[in-house]
Amino acid sequence: QVQLVESGGGLVQPGGSLRLSCAVSGSIFSIYSMGWYRQAPGKERELVASITNTGSTNYADSVKGRFAVSRDNIKNTVYLQMNSLKSEDTAVYYCNGHLKVRYNSGVSAYWGQGTQVTVSS
Repeated sequence: QVQLVESGGGLVQPGGSLRLSCAVSGSIFSIYSMGWYRQAPGKERELVASITNTGSTNYADSVKGRFAVSRDNIKNTVYLQMNSLKSEDTAVYYCNGHLKVRYNSGVSAYWGQGTQVTVSS
């Protein structure tokens, strides 16, 4: 059973920082791209940042220069460092991973349960 478990969310003041972590556990053959999405109340889920297994990154325009995604392939963990946080960054943040559970299985997408990030004074 594959699990993606996020941690690190919370309440922070505008201009502050948070670091999210997402650990992948279970029977895994290989992990490909991983990423972070967010969903604010009344809005659709949107991509925040992603990183391939070779380290190439992609960011939403709204977070470029403020957020940084990274991964530790030994620990099967992806991180999202969020700096200069704004009230509009308030959302539930979800971890996403594309992986194979066996050498002969297809690549499937898995999601974490989400972690709340609230930016407010």
